[in-house]
Amino acid sequence: MQRRTYLTASLGVAAASAGCLGSVLGGGGGNETVLEPQADQQHDSSALPYPAHGEPLPEFEVPDPLAGETVASDDLDGTLVVTAFFASCPVECVRLIGQLAGVQQGTVDRGIDDEVTFLAITFDPERDDADALREYGRRMNVDLEAGNWRFLRPESVARADAVVNGKLGVNFDRIGAGESERLPGYDFRHLSLTFLRNPSGTVERAYRTDRPDHERVLSDVETVVEATT
Repeated sequence: MQRRTYLTASLGVAAASAGCLGSVLGGGGGNETVLEPQADQQHDSSALPYPAHGEPLPEFEVPDPLAGETVASDDLDGTLVVTAFFASCPVECVRLIGQLAGVQQGTVDRGIDDEVTFLAITFDPERDDADALREYGRRMNVDLEAGNWRFLRPESVARADAVVNGKLGVNFDRIGAGESERLPGYDFRHLSLTFLRNPSGTVERAYRTDRPDHERVLSDVETVVEATT
């Protein structure tokens, strides 16, 4: 399934979530939701280039190199927090993964970590092997021992494009060596986007920012978990 080409920055959606509780897994259009649409979502979900509130999160299968197994999103029954990144990113992904690591810690502190799985998919499989991802997790304060965070690595560059860009609508473009002022090797221009998916497979939130407020995201996660367990 190929997602629509992403909107220009002028059509960007602010990422702050509205924590209103909607009909508990009783949304319209056949897609069940817990949370009401984000108050600051400027466009209908169907007009956005990525899955948004009330839409199904496309299924995907991507290897987890740290566990040595393939993860199928549809086999994960609980609440999911899904994002995409690359470990060499010097700015945006550091902010993004850092905030989500805070959300993960919050799920542990509140005793809901068994109900939530974090899936962080790299779109740079050439550099982000198991050792690189393990070290990145350590550096970003991700609790890999908690058992609810998985780093996923597509088998190839083409597969990364098919899953991250094609299915999830997280657009990224590779910048060749010598074209980036940030990295000595190649770099990426990319969208920063995180999905909150409920156990029914429906998107509750699409946080379009590299700085999602970890307390707000945690509140949304907790609301979804409490309503669906």
